Amino acid sequence: MENTAINKSVLVPIVIPSYEPDERLIALLHDLDAKEMGPVIIINDGSDEKYDLIFKEAEEIINRRGGKFIAYRPNRGKGRALKTAFSYITENMPDAIGCVTADSDGQHTPECITNIINTLIEKPDNLVLGVRQFKKDEIPWKSWFGNTVTISVFSYVAGMRVSDTQSGLRGIPFKFMKELINTKGERFEYEMQMLLECAGRYDLTEIPIQTIYESKENHQTHFKPIRDSLRIYKILGKKFIKYLFASLSSFVVDILLFHLLVLLFKDIMGAFYVTMATVGARVISATYNYFINYKFVFNSRASRTASLTKYALLAIVQMSLSAGLVSLFVFLIPNCWETLVKVIVDTTLFLISYAVQQRFVFSSKSDK
Repeated sequence: MENTAINKSVLVPIVIPSYEPDERLIALLHDLDAKEMGPVIIINDGSDEKYDLIFKEAEEIINRRGGKFIAYRPNRGKGRALKTAFSYITENMPDAIGCVTADSDGQHTPECITNIINTLIEKPDNLVLGVRQFKKDEIPWKSWFGNTVTISVFSYVAGMRVSDTQSGLRGIPFKFMKELINTKGERFEYEMQMLLECAGRYDLTEIPIQTIYESKENHQTHFKPIRDSLRIYKILGKKFIKYLFASLSSFVVDILLFHLLVLLFKDIMGAFYVTMATVGARVISATYNYFINYKFVFNSRASRTASLTKYALLAIVQMSLSAGLVSLFVFLIPNCWETLVKVIVDTTLFLISYAVQQRFVFSSKSDK
């Protein structure tokens, strides 16, 4: 059930980045003012001078409740606008528990903003995300398709299910907000980077919100489908490539050591040579893989002791499965090439291991 009662007991500023707005921004600010919501921080992200009158009116409205208007030129992107607001809040509103970000194009109603604020107050350590209800026949095709594809890709790469990766309505805890000031990304890709930073470190709470567009034909957005999508997928691809590099390099180390140890043990260890070669190769490659994943891939802030313990447990299970399955196939298929069998078995285990590491081994939620 929606909680639309205004909770004024805690300071939660509303951040609105804006580029070349229309009267919908003024209408939103009047609605927020009528409900005594604020303070509101507006960032004029390099809009043309012809929009100065709109911003002048906006500034007059937000000043009634201790808001702040910040402007600069040229346009620097939504990510930079958000970081500018975050910096202002941390420096001038240290008593805030966080902030709520909203768009200036009328997509977010005061009621939805209130729900996000109250949820952030109830869960001050969670990233609160206002998620739109995507129905193909009710919203612009490019928005529906782009979000559907991005949700699937993000879930795989980040190991965290998010229903709306491009929503601009978010409740951000103060601690996380401070960390996000130095997060990479200057334009729309910054919001995706924010979600990646959240994964494994902060809990996510999703709140259903209204999906408001004037019409499929008239809906306007500063989001450039090709250019900004490429920026977004570049971020996701970078994380996957890091993991792929770490995994492949560890895989090569493991396979080379396995092959070497097979040659070394085959004539002296009898039926146990495969197991011994697997164990020896895996201990060395797993140690290498742990350190490169901890720092390079997941940029984990989890306790070294806790994550190493979990990783060791995972490595033991994975090693046991690898040794057992390879030995089984070598037994069932006489004269097969042991190294090829190991490649097939470990590729399957690799896919499973990625999900386990994302969600369990390098998650630092419990170590905040």
